[in-house]
Amino acid sequence: MEIMLASSGFSRGLAIPAHLLALDEQRRFDERRQRALTRYYLDAGAGGLAVGVHSTQFAIREAGLYETVLACAAQTAAAWTDRPLVMIAGVIGRTAQAVAEARLAAGLGYHAGLLSLAAWHGASEDELIAHCNAVAAEIPLIGFYLQPAVGGIVLSSAFWQRFAAIGNVAGIKIAPFNRYRTLDVIRGVVAAGAEERVTLYTGNDDHIVLDLVTPFAVKRGGENVLVRIRGGLLGHWSVWTRSAVQLLERAHQAAARSAVDADLLALDARVTDCNAAFFDVANDFRGCIAGCHEVLRRQGLFEGIWCLDPHETLSPGQTELIDRVLREHGDLSDDDFVAANLERWLAD
Repeated sequence: MEIMLASSGFSRGLAIPAHLLALDEQRRFDERRQRALTRYYLDAGAGGLAVGVHSTQFAIREAGLYETVLACAAQTAAAWTDRPLVMIAGVIGRTAQAVAEARLAAGLGYHAGLLSLAAWHGASEDELIAHCNAVAAEIPLIGFYLQPAVGGIVLSSAFWQRFAAIGNVAGIKIAPFNRYRTLDVIRGVVAAGAEERVTLYTGNDDHIVLDLVTPFAVKRGGENVLVRIRGGLLGHWSVWTRSAVQLLERAHQAAARSAVDADLLALDARVTDCNAAFFDVANDFRGCIAGCHEVLRRQGLFEGIWCLDPHETLSPGQTELIDRVLREHGDLSDDDFVAANLERWLAD
């Protein structure tokens, strides 16, 4: 598994969309459109897929779809392309559940587990680290700082130092949607001396561009350590993925030149404006998954915006916000790319 992560370019930084879930009108798994979505991500240039994560809907477990959805993505990817990909499985729950999910994912060919700690509210740091060690024995780990607004817990810099010291940790998705807590992760990784081994990915959908172009300078003793967030593992990149891949490459080029132009800086606010509509920020993210579904529905990839929970849908006014960002930021979309390939992706 570690060899695959190394050969895939994971440490350079990849565009990894958080895979959405296709359902039909009866809220049953729509395998045809799920396969089409995987093909879209791959043809868009994604360097990997994150499946069974928040954007895929954690409720796939209660619906008995966890293995089905993971297997569908892995099989579709293997049949569609022979280029190296990083396959990441969402792993959640208390230790028995998380270990079982990690074993299942590894058995299906997944290379890493994105470990959510949302089930550990109120636990001590020692309990959290013991849990992480147990899951790391089954599959390489990518830590996940999930924002508290959607169920995550606040994690200290000391926790991230201990987490980064675990030998089978490959990366961390930083997604607290909070600059102070983002810095806590980076300081923890540097304190652990793990900045060369643990690759940082942004999950801060509200701050994508600046995360990717900012050099973070952290003191360790008398040494000034420079750290960068290398790639993105993002729910926002579950839509307009072709443009996301191009954005990441542009950020890599700017970082290599140590020169970030004004247009790239201005793009941060434009991407965040789009995300505010898609993720339903005005209503505390209640429509975040449905909002992404709506973008795919308009492109024809999804038939509807249905989620497993019938109460999970667009919020009042969210449609109008999406209308606005499509008008104002339509050049950031990949509508033409989707239109040119949709029939091929939907073919059995």
